[in-house]
Amino acid sequence: MAARKVFQNLGFTNVAVADDGTTALVELKKESFDLVVADWNMPQMTGVELLNAMRADKTLAGIPFLLVTGDDNQDNLMEAIKAGISNFMTKPYDAKVLAEKIERIFAYQEEMENRNS
Repeated sequence: MAARKVFQNLGFTNVAVADDGTTALVELKKESFDLVVADWNMPQMTGVELLNAMRADKTLAGIPFLLVTGDDNQDNLMEAIKAGISNFMTKPYDAKVLAEKIERIFAYQEEMENRNS
């Protein structure tokens, strides 16, 4: 799959790809992940619905979440921020932008962990 290849090219070796939010949620409950990247528009469960389900589950709530959207609708963005996204990006994007967004997420996580220790 194209998404898997992009992440592998960025140096991520353990990458799982789900075709929809429902499948992603099942996989998240089976295995440990360091990051979720999800599209806003997915069948069966949107990216924001997946995010809400994750934030409501104490075992998944702390996983960073990067939301990808082809829409720059401010109301949708505010909904995602309120739901607890870690970062977002609009399509189309390239690997460099994706890498920068992911780096920011992990830098913020590390900063928060350092503050709390």
